[in-house]
Amino acid sequence: MPQDFGPLSPSPRLLLGPGPSQISPRVLRACATPLLGYLDPEYVRMMDDVQMLLREVMETDNEWTMCVPGTGMAGMEAAVVNLVEPGDEILVCVAGVFGERMVNVAERAGAVVSRVDAEWGTAVQPEQVREALKTCHPKAIGIVHAETSTGVLQPLSEIGKIAHDAGALFIVDCVTSLGGVSVGVDAVGADVAYSGTQKCLGAPPSLSPISFSSAAVSALQGRKSAVQSFYLDAAQIWRYWGPDRAYHQTGMVNMTYALREALLMVHEEGLAARFARHRQNQQALIAGAEAMGLDMAVRDPAIRLPSLTTIMIPEGISDQAIRSGLLSIYGIEIGSGMGKYAGKAWRVGLMGYASQRANVMLLLSALGDLLKNERVDEGLAAASATYAQA
Repeated sequence: MPQDFGPLSPSPRLLLGPGPSQISPRVLRACATPLLGYLDPEYVRMMDDVQMLLREVMETDNEWTMCVPGTGMAGMEAAVVNLVEPGDEILVCVAGVFGERMVNVAERAGAVVSRVDAEWGTAVQPEQVREALKTCHPKAIGIVHAETSTGVLQPLSEIGKIAHDAGALFIVDCVTSLGGVSVGVDAVGADVAYSGTQKCLGAPPSLSPISFSSAAVSALQGRKSAVQSFYLDAAQIWRYWGPDRAYHQTGMVNMTYALREALLMVHEEGLAARFARHRQNQQALIAGAEAMGLDMAVRDPAIRLPSLTTIMIPEGISDQAIRSGLLSIYGIEIGSGMGKYAGKAWRVGLMGYASQRANVMLLLSALGDLLKNERVDEGLAAASATYAQA
């Protein structure tokens, strides 16, 4: 039946949820530049740029630093299926939904999975990992650096050392941290680290940056069986991103343009300044929210994720009503709670281009209005005071 669809015209939104995040007009313009073939010499040079810029933000010298097609979940799947063969043991540290997903991915790959669990809103402790290693001998230990479901920033260095001392490879999920907080891939001993373009890097969802250490490459090349996924076979993808430039799949050309531009913006700002900006804006948001009487899900300030803050919903307040009001009245999107926090918390992302003082103040004002919070002026003053102290 004929239908008048009309022109595409998405409503303007301020994306302050867990992702995707707001995109700079500069990155959007890069998306719209003319398409090149995926082996065009100009495009190949752009791929080289992306690799160099990724090594900078990931803080690594790994040669095998590239992108797999798909969002951060594709990165998780690629990390696991390339290192783990059926029957291999893997130990997964679980502190929220995405740790659970890593368990699921590993089980589907045929791994024998052991797990270490932390309470929601807390981090996995190194002592828990040491204890687990008394009864399992994993080929790899996996952990989520930035648990998007809770807003916890997981310390990595000590657990990375424990993994290597046990002869295990160390897999790190940095989907919601890369570009907003230091990941330090080489410093923490990550053998595989993967992320997504749609969070702190500030590009559209489409690609998953991933980096393999030399130890991980050796493990991959020494497999006894083929990688379960042809599409995510890192050795085949590297033949495209590496010096061979051999066809494996059609490159996401315009999304690579966008990622290059977003990474260039990271480079121009500088990592130290960028990380400080994310931390300052989160501190202002928390100061304002707490002055309004709102509680944080993550009690310990030392492990609060700068790019994503989980705010507990006051008793008697409708999650859906507030989020709908933010969207319909103010054009602001924030995230609902996941897992144990479903209906109990809001997830506020201040990632990349969206991590700005103006957005913090607007969100606090909008929440104060919708919550009919009489302390909204105190909240705005507390947020302003945080900026004044910088």
